[in-house]
Amino acid sequence: MEEKKYIHRHLETVIKEAVQYFPVISLTGPRQSGKTTLLKHLFPKFKQYSMKDLHIRAFAENDPVAFLNQYPDGMFIDEVQKAPALLEYIQGIVDNDPKRRFLLTGSSNLEVLQRMTESLPGRAGVYELLPVSLGELQTIKQLPVNQQLYEGLYPAVCADKNVAHLFYPSYVKTYLEKDVRDLLRIKDQLQFLKFMKLCAARIGSLFNVSEVAVEVGTSPHTITHWLSILQASYLITLLPPYYENISKRVVKTPKLYFNDPGLACYLLDIESPRQLEFDKMRGAIFENMIVMECIKHRTNNGKEGNVFFYRDSNKNEVDILLKEDGVLTAIEVKSSMTYQTSYDKTLRKLDQWTSSPIARKAVVYAGEFENTVGDVWVLNYKHIDCLWK
Repeated sequence: MEEKKYIHRHLETVIKEAVQYFPVISLTGPRQSGKTTLLKHLFPKFKQYSMKDLHIRAFAENDPVAFLNQYPDGMFIDEVQKAPALLEYIQGIVDNDPKRRFLLTGSSNLEVLQRMTESLPGRAGVYELLPVSLGELQTIKQLPVNQQLYEGLYPAVCADKNVAHLFYPSYVKTYLEKDVRDLLRIKDQLQFLKFMKLCAARIGSLFNVSEVAVEVGTSPHTITHWLSILQASYLITLLPPYYENISKRVVKTPKLYFNDPGLACYLLDIESPRQLEFDKMRGAIFENMIVMECIKHRTNNGKEGNVFFYRDSNKNEVDILLKEDGVLTAIEVKSSMTYQTSYDKTLRKLDQWTSSPIARKAVVYAGEFENTVGDVWVLNYKHIDCLWK
């Protein structure tokens, strides 16, 4: 029964290739994104140890050589950031025996990557696993758009092992009590939760640090630090503006998006798909989902960055610019189920504002009418992967 509910992830292909060349595979990403499940599925013979288990962690820290040499082929270490000293010992082992393999997971971008850079340069393939993509989800089920936004794309909810109205409150509570406590040692969790909610209210907007600081009642420096923690724990993404080879002055402030629309709905106190249908943030949450699909496309292929937005001083704006192989894909996002010809107005002018070649332009929306002929494609959001196939 469990195997039937397993959601095959696009990143599997990249990891299966990488393990042939790297003695260490490190998989990072948010809590509950499916890191452990994916690695157990790909490498069922590897013995798994979790550093969340205090007894196992004590063994690993007190006698790391004995711990790491239990199995001649290698092992799978979950939440390795809780026992970072192991990385230096792993380096010594794989240097002496390149055939050994270690699988590592971690939920904190900053901690894991910093240690990897210091201890395992050139020895580790480091990849990110974000929540399920729409393409991955469609292998097991399809949902109406409002229900999809409300339920989000964490594997537990997608595979019907949990439900959104129970999953997200628990997720945030665990995050505040564990990750925030460990990374920030914040005493006032309610203040940090208020900060998270204010971030959710700014989805798809230019993020003004000073403005948020006033609303939270703290300093801009603190807000900047908290923002970096939300990024490091994979809850938010700051989308940079596109500025390369353009003829007009552009803004430099990033836009903020959450890595999952269901989490954003919870923080915005949206309690049902029906409520979302009439909520003023529906358009922003829909845009959030599409931006993250573009980012997942990159991370699921083992690539970083190169997803932007365009906005210049005349307020000309394009929601998403995806740069691959030196060319751009330009995407305008609309949450409407009815297509209107005005949706592609900005896309048709984009060539005037950038010297970079534009391979494709598309309007991605919630309606059923589609057109892949002409200068601007029209796509239902479930078929966004047509843009990079």
